[in-house]
Amino acid sequence: MKSDKQLQMDIMEELKWEPRVRDEEIAIEVRNGVVTLMGTVPDYAQRSRAVRAVERVAGVRAVAQELTVKVPNSHMRSDTDLAHQIVNALAWDTEVPFQTVKAKVDDGWVTLEGEVEWQFQRNAPERAVRYLSGVKGVSNLLTIKAHASTYDVAQHISAALTRSAEADAKKINVTATGGKVTLTGTVRSWPERADAERAAWSATGVSEVDDRLAVVG
Repeated sequence: MKSDKQLQMDIMEELKWEPRVRDEEIAIEVRNGVVTLMGTVPDYAQRSRAVRAVERVAGVRAVAQELTVKVPNSHMRSDTDLAHQIVNALAWDTEVPFQTVKAKVDDGWVTLEGEVEWQFQRNAPERAVRYLSGVKGVSNLLTIKAHASTYDVAQHISAALTRSAEADAKKINVTATGGKVTLTGTVRSWPERADAERAAWSATGVSEVDDRLAVVG
């Protein structure tokens, strides 16, 4: 088990290793494996990348993200200009159900609303707008329309976890009620936790995943 000091040093090195993140104004606090990121970054994409970089570090149990996006003057856009960019980005992304997704912009903050059928369709619009210049943040309020399914959702997810090279299925418990799936148990790393969650979202009929897996690696 790493000490908090060692974990903090590893996180600092991982952020420096990530070329798409400017870490000069990022402060890191670690307590009992829980990492808090503070400070400023120049765009929303870097904020997301910083969190993903931290999650890659062995020993991280949870990440509290308190980074603020401070857009440089050269990249500032009016909400109207940004809204036009967002419409184009959503229209050109083949995974976005363009007709059912609506976007609102308020001082650079983008809110996505509407109804989609799959989790990947819920993720796609956020991914499409995340890298646009001038975006300060994204609130993904898209909801998933539950499928009518006769499949045993829990059984199919457990089978998917067993096939996975990343996840230790024996330590992951899956329960399903309607379209809601709950994952409990333990995993060895954040990538393994993410792999288990992806398996859950890939099952037919899933509209919500409650990931309660604990990282103990």
